[in-house]
Amino acid sequence: MSTPPDRADLVVIGAGIVGSSVAYHAAELGWRSIVLLDKGPLPDPGGSTGHASNFIFPVDHSKEITGLTLDSMRQYEEFGTLTTSGGIEVARTEQRVEELRRRMSSAISWGVHAELIGADRATELMPFVERSIVRAGFWTPSVAVVDPLRTGTLMRERAGASGALTVVPNTEVTGIETVDGRVSTVRTDRGEIETDTVVVACGVWSPRIARMAGATIPLTPGVHQMADVGPIPELAATNSEIAYPIIRDMDTLMYERQSGADLEIGSYAHRPILHDPEDIPSAATAQLSPTQLPFTADDFDQQMQDALELFPEILTRAGAGIRHAINGLLSLTPDGSPLLGETPQVRGLWSAASVWIKEGPGVGRALAQWMTEGTSEIDLHGADIARFYPSQRTRHHVRERAAEGFNKIYGIVHPREQWESDRDQRLSPFYTREAKLDARFFQVGGWERPQWYESNRSLLEEFAGQIEDRPHEWDARWWSPIINAEHLAMRQRVAMIDLTAFAQFEVWGPGALDYMQRMVVAQVDRPVGRLIYTPVLAPNGGFRSDLTVVRLDRDHFRVITGGADGARDHMWFTRHLPADGSVALADITSAVCTIGLWGPRARDLLASVTADDVSNAGFPFGAARWISVASVPVLALRLSYVGDLGWELHAPFEQGARLWDTLWQAGQPFGVVPAGIGVYGSTGRLEKGYRLMGAELDSEYGPVEADLALPSVKSAHFIGKEAYLRAREHEPVALMCTLTLDENTDPQGVRRFPQGGEPILTPAGERLEDAQGRPSYVTTAGSAPTLGAYLLMAYLPSEYAVEGTRLSVQYMGVHYPVSVARAGRTPLFDPENARMKS
Repeated sequence: MSTPPDRADLVVIGAGIVGSSVAYHAAELGWRSIVLLDKGPLPDPGGSTGHASNFIFPVDHSKEITGLTLDSMRQYEEFGTLTTSGGIEVARTEQRVEELRRRMSSAISWGVHAELIGADRATELMPFVERSIVRAGFWTPSVAVVDPLRTGTLMRERAGASGALTVVPNTEVTGIETVDGRVSTVRTDRGEIETDTVVVACGVWSPRIARMAGATIPLTPGVHQMADVGPIPELAATNSEIAYPIIRDMDTLMYERQSGADLEIGSYAHRPILHDPEDIPSAATAQLSPTQLPFTADDFDQQMQDALELFPEILTRAGAGIRHAINGLLSLTPDGSPLLGETPQVRGLWSAASVWIKEGPGVGRALAQWMTEGTSEIDLHGADIARFYPSQRTRHHVRERAAEGFNKIYGIVHPREQWESDRDQRLSPFYTREAKLDARFFQVGGWERPQWYESNRSLLEEFAGQIEDRPHEWDARWWSPIINAEHLAMRQRVAMIDLTAFAQFEVWGPGALDYMQRMVVAQVDRPVGRLIYTPVLAPNGGFRSDLTVVRLDRDHFRVITGGADGARDHMWFTRHLPADGSVALADITSAVCTIGLWGPRARDLLASVTADDVSNAGFPFGAARWISVASVPVLALRLSYVGDLGWELHAPFEQGARLWDTLWQAGQPFGVVPAGIGVYGSTGRLEKGYRLMGAELDSEYGPVEADLALPSVKSAHFIGKEAYLRAREHEPVALMCTLTLDENTDPQGVRRFPQGGEPILTPAGERLEDAQGRPSYVTTAGSAPTLGAYLLMAYLPSEYAVEGTRLSVQYMGVHYPVSVARAGRTPLFDPENARMKS
């Protein structure tokens, strides 16, 4: 057993597949003096790596997760620890068949070969399945079984052979010390290690380890039940670990796979069984291992019946019985995604938690890149641990959402589907007014935001003939035609939109200007009272964020960013504050409420409630002014994300109700309507071709490809500048485009509406990739009511990014014709921007 050194450049806690991968890839990227600790023995320290079922289905609706999975599969194959078996996801219901069609679109988008097959083909591939149950199957030939314990061993050996890694098993971490908010020392039962970088890769123990440093890793251990039934002669006769395809019985939330002579049955259908990290038994007291808890048979009764129904022949063989069964622990998070990146609370403390076997090596590579280069090849936006606000990191919230999400692991989850648990966390001062108007609330960042208002249903009659109907239930789920009616009312009159979910930061001090210049792409040395829309870049020149900066005074700025990204952006801006104390940053989100006021009557309405000059001459587009609305002091910003005349009105939170009531009452003669985020974030945005962080904008694309490059580059240095300059020297290999859906009637005569994530193809159905291997897929899809069109946004290879080019989109197994309507950012609606600048 190795002795821990007194000092290390990097300490990785947890020697499962994830921790071993992080250490290995860090060594590959040039880190030296790496220590890998684990309280258990090697090669199996007792975590989830040792009991997982170890199979990989590569297709996920998330590009991010699929990318990590495919990279992991490549690495397992390179280490010789991958066995390809193929896999079938079985549909018992028509609803699941439809979901498999959607899954096929994702497979094409991310470049994974798959086929939709019938029951005959499914039973040909896996002859023990009961054919009468199967309606269809999703066949992925590349599905594989891997050996993560062996892979981890090989990774540790290679990193150790390079002289970069010291592996220290059977060593308990007893504390993590910090100095001035940064990791300084890892204490163990065998001594102390000085270090300024620690990766917590402890799986279900990660929250407990992070708390030692004063940080939060928001996950909870939860049970996944598995049972091995055997011996089964037909399986034993193969003389192999796995000779048949793995089955996912999707409608029962189960899987079945050969494991030598046994059939392993796993379930995500039982009740959520959650634990606390502190309650996990030690290696000395555990019957099998700390993460293999005693089997609770009652929870598995229905699942065994479902398995018998699908595999009646082999599961009833004489002598076959349950030979091994566990309640295996895995990590569950509030939104089902991994927890990667530096923790917001402690500098130098990184999380590599809630990672499945199928993503482990890919996460190891990506996190090592992130720690070394400041970003990773795969955009990790959705897995960034900094995405959660404080209320979302609480034990209560984590457990509520984990319990709700457990049965969704194999479930059919709509892209717009809303969580039901632990709602009403953050309410704007307008909430009671909105509720009385029968708002339908969607949640972002814990905030309840109206998506549309049922009180506007009468608008459907007013705009009859201009509003599409979505006859298929899936396309209409979590959507209402009222959104389009609200949009048209805004275009004709004026709308009030609750934007309180914006995250807002104040930045001030003698170094504020230089700091802001470094943080953003656009020139912020502008006159006081100017608005600056700007990208924020990662070191590789890809998007880290996009946001609005307001220059309030010579050394005073306000940063306004999206509610979904506020927590990430706050950490990014905080981490880059100068050490000399010349800049202060305060999160004022909870002190400010915001109403968006837009439409051709917006000026009339605002002028009726303020004595300040809101004329075009007195308050031009792109300006910020302090005004009074009745007795409410308001920071008014003249800009528009929906393409119409209007303002964002930012007011003290406690005066929000007064602001709403003043505008609502004064707006009645002007035909004011409340409008939801369905207008702001979808229909209005799409008609203007505006990009959205996490959809059109991520770290894999930069401003040149998004057609957001500025006319000139400021002399001041900013993060990502070198990469940005290089990108500007060449024509982009891909360009963000807006496409129209030209025909959308399926073979059954039903009009269908893509939802996002679908592949963009040639008219002949060939997949599109740019010169860097990035696929073309729908980043956003939605209605354009003013234009009478349905629009898609997508990055296209430069040779296809030409207006008028005919292409196709695959949605639910059908190809529909589309046309490139705009190549670049010129909007389809009001291309001269006359409405919002008048």
